[in-house]
Amino acid sequence: MQKILNSKYQFKAHYRLLLLLGLTGLCFFSPENITEVVRASMADAYVAVSTFVAITLGLFYTLEHVLKLDTDKFLNKYPKLHVPIAALMGAMPGCGGAIIVITQYVSGRLGFGSVVAVLTSTMGDAAFLMLAREPKTALMIYAMSLIVGTISGYIVERIHGRDFLRSERKTKQEFEDKVELPNVTDSLKYIWALILIPGFALGIGNAFQADTNLWFGGLGAHDPTLWIGFCGAFLSFFMWSFNPNAGPSIVNLSGKMTETKGLGVHFERVVIDTNFVTVWVIFAFVAFELLLLLTGINLENVFKVWAPLLPMMAVLIGFIPGCGPQILVTTFYLNGLIPLSAQIGNAISNDGDALFPAIALAPRAALLATIYTAIPAIFVAYGWYFLME
Repeated sequence: MQKILNSKYQFKAHYRLLLLLGLTGLCFFSPENITEVVRASMADAYVAVSTFVAITLGLFYTLEHVLKLDTDKFLNKYPKLHVPIAALMGAMPGCGGAIIVITQYVSGRLGFGSVVAVLTSTMGDAAFLMLAREPKTALMIYAMSLIVGTISGYIVERIHGRDFLRSERKTKQEFEDKVELPNVTDSLKYIWALILIPGFALGIGNAFQADTNLWFGGLGAHDPTLWIGFCGAFLSFFMWSFNPNAGPSIVNLSGKMTETKGLGVHFERVVIDTNFVTVWVIFAFVAFELLLLLTGINLENVFKVWAPLLPMMAVLIGFIPGCGPQILVTTFYLNGLIPLSAQIGNAISNDGDALFPAIALAPRAALLATIYTAIPAIFVAYGWYFLME
């Protein structure tokens, strides 16, 4: 098993390096119009999203550490509230809460209704993007997803029972094994933190529609906002490419919170998780802008033709595991290309990164649960489409 895990991590390391080389080529060795678009997109991704992700995760992990959260005790204390608790954990930005619920279901602490509730309510890492760009809309979607997830979870558990599709298989040790690989980015986390401080200030300024370049006086003519954002984004991508722990660190697959003792570990979790989200946001922003630049397609007109089908298409995209496709859908919405109904449908139907461990640990339950999430997603999305748009 250790050999398999090592080969798996080596494969991941290779494709991350290839992605880094590809991004470097786009940033420095492409035609000028392409390099400008790519750098601007990366800067926008960092300033508008990544900085807020870092601060949000820092606050969340601090709260988790101070309160010494113990999911086992919490769930045992409130057995009748498992479904709404699961929906609430799913509604939290990111995929950590959903992964906790999946692993608690496998271990027998939560029922199948909780799985449906959390997969319905979670928006994955796309929630960070929405929260940074349109916080009021994000809060509305959170509330809708929480309510729909809770209702769906109770209905499903009423129909199927608490232990539906639960096998005797427990979380196996191989999912918790750590593969020790050299970390060549350890010293860069301090530079990462130094860029984050002005980056977050610029993000606040941009949120209030301020011309942040004016803050730099005479240097404003050189577009310092763009270069700070670009450096932060490229550094995050670089660290993700070389970091053997380049993935969500909020939980391990035993369903327990990761170790938070010590400021060093606490800070590293923020760095790792922020970089993971940043990579997907960079991909979505760059892909979107390059598509417009290279094809000249007026996506707004194209999507207007297919307007009645957009909510259904967004719901179907939600079936795709991972956060990348969902971040792309959110990017389309934030750029005015798809209606809010499509964004709502995708937010309810998508399961983010939580679907990966769900399929690995309880494949039948995961597949049926994600199909169940599409039912309320279609009803709510088209209800919004016909009544509000």
